[in-house]
Amino acid sequence: MRNAALVLGIIGGVVGMMVGFFSYGYATLVERFSEVGEVIGFFENPAFVKAASFIGPLLAIAGGAMARARALWGGVLMIVSALGMYAAFGFNFATMFPIGMVGLAGILAIGAGKPDEPKAHF
Repeated sequence: MRNAALVLGIIGGVVGMMVGFFSYGYATLVERFSEVGEVIGFFENPAFVKAASFIGPLLAIAGGAMARARALWGGVLMIVSALGMYAAFGFNFATMFPIGMVGLAGILAIGAGKPDEPKAHF
């Protein structure tokens, strides 16, 4: 379960980075050229979207990297990342895989209560 959490967390974080790049770029574009926002639409809270574009994938990758050594901490980071990405971007065709992969990775990491190593995280 820890290996699955590691792989899903890192892959979900990398896919989340792509979503974050576009979201951060669009928020910056709309700030500089408001005409684009009038045609396509504005974010309700562009500062939150910008912060989540950076922090969400970062927490997912860090949580995935921690999943083998510290599964509880890594799982919590990945669940916070999935919730943050959901709050910032919503659930749509671009975000369903990063949110789903990172959320599942967090659940798997936390569910690894009895690791192969003699030291448990609970």
